[in-house]
Amino acid sequence: MNELNQFHLLETRRRFFSRSATGLGSAALASLLGRDRLFASSSHALEGLPQAPKAKRAIYLFMSGAPSQLDLFDHKPKMQALYDQDLPESIRNGQRLTTMTSGQKRFPVAPSIYQFRQYGQSGAWVSELLPHVARMTDDISFVKSMWTEAINHDPAITYIQTGNQIPGRPSLGAWLSYGLGSENENLPAFVVLQSTWSAKREAQALYSRLWGSGFLPSKHQGVALRAQGDPVLYLSNPAGIDSSLRRVMLDGLGKMNRQLHEEVGDPEIQARIAQYEMAFRMQTSVPDLMNLKDEPESIFQMYGPDSRKPGSFAYNCILARRLAERGVRFTQIFHRGWDQHGNLTGDLPLQCRDVDQPSHALVQDLKQRGLLADTLVVWGGEFGRTIYCQGGLSRENYGRDHHPRCFTIWMAGGGVKPGITHGETDDFSYNIVANPVHIRDLNATILHQFGIDHERFTFRYQGLDTRLTGVEKAHLIRSLVG
Repeated sequence: MNELNQFHLLETRRRFFSRSATGLGSAALASLLGRDRLFASSSHALEGLPQAPKAKRAIYLFMSGAPSQLDLFDHKPKMQALYDQDLPESIRNGQRLTTMTSGQKRFPVAPSIYQFRQYGQSGAWVSELLPHVARMTDDISFVKSMWTEAINHDPAITYIQTGNQIPGRPSLGAWLSYGLGSENENLPAFVVLQSTWSAKREAQALYSRLWGSGFLPSKHQGVALRAQGDPVLYLSNPAGIDSSLRRVMLDGLGKMNRQLHEEVGDPEIQARIAQYEMAFRMQTSVPDLMNLKDEPESIFQMYGPDSRKPGSFAYNCILARRLAERGVRFTQIFHRGWDQHGNLTGDLPLQCRDVDQPSHALVQDLKQRGLLADTLVVWGGEFGRTIYCQGGLSRENYGRDHHPRCFTIWMAGGGVKPGITHGETDDFSYNIVANPVHIRDLNATILHQFGIDHERFTFRYQGLDTRLTGVEKAHLIRSLVG
């Protein structure tokens, strides 16, 4: 063996062992080299689970743009007497403002114009804008004391999705795919659906990195399904290519990729093989998923008037239920257009109409099929809105700026205790006065419901044991999960 070949062999081995030791966790390796399974027994992250998993799958309904907690869930009746009075400095207390309102001469209080009532045995307060959600307050639980450090949309969405304001980290869905794999070998473990919206046309952009795998193997990134054309790009065979010929082509390509992997030891080659095989199986499974002809008329009536419109939030909620039935680990539905800096009373009702009935229908549909017990549903955005008005204020209309110091989400199913309201804000919905919940705490709680200890669930990257919840302490929302 000449010196060049010897060097090539040594370099191949060095790269293989280096990448295997520091770049690929044992759970992902087990997943890539064999069929996925619910718990990768070789993963140190999942050994000695803190509890039996209560959730097998999750559906995350993400309201991109930040819905106003003041007009939906966080009832503040005392604000009516303070209409157009300046927000007291003792409440703001020098907190950071966005550049959109930092130059305002005044910060006038804008009470919500919407009526609130208490519903169910839980007595939870819900606005008139969400009459269907109001009907199921005993099935869901509210967290009114969410908070984050991020004050602008992109870093805030990136933060809650990936655990870091800086892009490039794996998303929550990718972490769950990496740790738990898939229950269905014919569909991805992580699916993303983007919905149309009814309010103003311009809305915050959503980038694919929000459902990316970051430094995890690329097979764990979310697969976005489209409403028009092929649900997944290039899913259909080109003209003149049938499935048998495609199978022959993939077999040949797989053989070449395996040879390359033996030479260079790059684990991404194994991920590529797995993705090609998944794409081949999806050519059958995805059209079946997207075909709603077998859904009875009662289901379309249940999800509302938009439920037959591909790409609508209602349509996507039906798809999310079908994905849950098929064992997809994590489904995320994005709904944009919640950024009401002005004309809130014109735009917010339109947004609520999009999501109110479908959100209720999804929870009830899962419940009637026996799926809600082990399907976790989460509803919320990236931060909240201010009590003070941005721009012109009248009795009929107002706008609200970004507010990271408190906002509201709700959760249902997946072992979450129903009918609970956790946390409390001050009379201005500006500061948390009881039981704060950081977005780290939310992500730790979601992992916990899947039986995962967020502190031990790590991936070695750049010499560090990285995790979704980062290095700062995260706490479970104990009132919701015990």
